[in-house]
Amino acid sequence: MKPEAKVVPISRKIHPTAIVHPGAVIGVDVEIGPYSVIGENVQIGEGTIIGPHVVITGWTTIGKNNKIYAGAQLGIEPQDLKFKGEKSYLVIGDHNLIREYATITRGTEGGGGETRLGNDNLVMTYAHIDHDCQIGSHCVIVNGAALGGHVVIEDHVTVGGLSGIHQFTKIGRMAMIGACTKVVKDVPPFVTVDGHPARVVGINVVGLRRKGVPQDVREEIKRAYKILYRSDLNVTQAIEQMENQLEGYPEIDHFIRFIRSAERGICR
Repeated sequence: MKPEAKVVPISRKIHPTAIVHPGAVIGVDVEIGPYSVIGENVQIGEGTIIGPHVVITGWTTIGKNNKIYAGAQLGIEPQDLKFKGEKSYLVIGDHNLIREYATITRGTEGGGGETRLGNDNLVMTYAHIDHDCQIGSHCVIVNGAALGGHVVIEDHVTVGGLSGIHQFTKIGRMAMIGACTKVVKDVPPFVTVDGHPARVVGINVVGLRRKGVPQDVREEIKRAYKILYRSDLNVTQAIEQMENQLEGYPEIDHFIRFIRSAERGICR
């Protein structure tokens, strides 16, 4: 006779005051704190910890080993007057920290229907990520920063506290947004911007070093920066000169490609 299959009990810690809809899908080793509310169409991956008074609603999918702190509101309806209650989504990856009272809304029909947050991000207290935003991985959204709808943020970006990012704006990889900055145009990769409105103030040297970008690549990024920001060339001329004079590192290719595709123009 075959041995009977061993039944392993599913481990969850759900506080008795939490309200979890029977239709929600809750993974193994998930913790849900006091007075939190989990909606019908929510999926929460294994090992995720949800603090007290958290609301997760809508068609929201959360990956593994996230930590969501007190009062966060995830998957709530978009703050968009065109939204008419249609089915839309919020997708959150793995290993994110979402701090107290942060808010992330789901997408809209006009913006592709999905808001997305990648992996290993830190979303600090009172930060707001609005509908249809696409956030990469390893980003830091500092306290009180607000992202309008349809914002795209690539990997390894830091958005300073109390900054405002205009709708449809794109922030390039490893860029740094200073505190209290108003961003209304696209921010190229690897640069630091500051001010109201944002102006480019230099290269994100510290960020490049911390991410292990080799020195020879950093030197080419400096050359690209000088061509774009320290010459009398317009953007089209600067792109042509960069393509002709700079080494074909992936970082340089990405820098040029980002600038060429900037629909709102770039911060200068």
